Amino acid sequence: MSANKPEHSAAAYQSVLMFTKYQKIYAKRARGLFDNWRIFMVILTQAIFYGGLWLEWNGRQALLLHLVERKFYIFGVVFWPQDIIYLTVILIVSAYALFLVTAIAGRLFCGYACPQTVYTQLFMWIENWVEGDRNARIKLDNGPLTARKIRIKLTKHVLWGALALWTGFTLAGYFSPVKELWQNLLTWNLGGWETFWIFFYGGFTYLMAGNMRELVCRHMCPYARFQSVMFDPDTLIITYDAERGEPRGQRAQGRDSAVRQGDCVDCGLCVRVCPTGIDIRNGLQYECIGCASCVDVCNQVMEKVGLPKGLVRYSTENAMARHYGRKDILGHIVRPRVIGYSVVLLLVVVLASWFLANRIPLKVDVIRDRSMLSREVEDGRIENIYTLNVMNTEEQVHRYRISVDGLNGIELVEHGEVEVPAASSRSVIVPVRAPADSGKTGANPIRFQIVAQENPDIQVVEKASFLTP
Repeated sequence: MSANKPEHSAAAYQSVLMFTKYQKIYAKRARGLFDNWRIFMVILTQAIFYGGLWLEWNGRQALLLHLVERKFYIFGVVFWPQDIIYLTVILIVSAYALFLVTAIAGRLFCGYACPQTVYTQLFMWIENWVEGDRNARIKLDNGPLTARKIRIKLTKHVLWGALALWTGFTLAGYFSPVKELWQNLLTWNLGGWETFWIFFYGGFTYLMAGNMRELVCRHMCPYARFQSVMFDPDTLIITYDAERGEPRGQRAQGRDSAVRQGDCVDCGLCVRVCPTGIDIRNGLQYECIGCASCVDVCNQVMEKVGLPKGLVRYSTENAMARHYGRKDILGHIVRPRVIGYSVVLLLVVVLASWFLANRIPLKVDVIRDRSMLSREVEDGRIENIYTLNVMNTEEQVHRYRISVDGLNGIELVEHGEVEVPAASSRSVIVPVRAPADSGKTGANPIRFQIVAQENPDIQVVEKASFLTP
């Protein structure tokens, strides 16, 4: 063989497996402090979600995003389509709050409050109750198809479906009055769109929380992909203390004491309890949702073998490398990244709260009649006709006084007052007349002033144009 031609042999090549066959994850339940926190968060979030739509305020549903009426009721506040800016503010606040939490404590939201995590937990509780623990589920799935297996699987999926459909119904109840929705459901008189969204959202809940589970976190969630830009070496993450744990292995009696052995007994329980199936001992991975199940189970193992807890724990990269204590870790929370997120979040919340507190509960749209631009009436004056859409955003009846100025002698012909029911709108046609010589030919700026008779502080001034031929 030529000297300058490389020799090709079997040892010169490595086989790289690009895709692996999916293996179902049977997560083991891990009891402990963080599991108790997760239970608390599941109960809290679902109590708010399932119970919030049944709350009442002033004789109506307290939380209702009424799409038909195009009004959002949030307890005593009513938002109209013109208040879209507040929806933008809510999204900004939510984003910066998530950024701040992530910069401080990593994927804390994912592990305890993310809907995917919460509903997966609910579905897994049902699965554990019906099928048994991890070993029982594996044995059932690997066993032959028997009447008992069909009965157990059918029971589980029926309960999953019931929970998913109730979740879909609850979501629809936030966009359509829930009492009407419930009556329509009992009388089999649901509308097409309501039926669609109940089954659509319920179906996705069943699919993602019951069947896809960790696949959503590993392959579909965008947050897992961009979270790294919010991490830094002082961000709290789930960590494995390799310096203390390695070399890992079973702690057999009679082992040579001269050979150093790490605290990790290589039991593999941290992998078995992980809902995404990763091995935390391999370092930080994007699949880790920060649920801390591995922390709970590892602390139990350390307690059994008589070793200190914390082999797997919440810590930071700097703390692991520089052996920080808890006080040092807390001292590094305040840093430029966290300060930046906090300042922006606080500024947005303060400004939004101020604008919301000083919001005038009255909105007016002025539309000039374009079918008849202007006309001369019998007394020689010029008349323009306008339509005023008066929106009362408070939950009490208001009577408003309408006036107009901007030209000498300009006045309303009629409809100087209008009464608008609570949280409603009313359109009135308002003819306006002015002397022919009061303005220039063409468009002349005028102003409509609408004032609540019960409270002069509730007033709006809207500009319009008065056309003179």
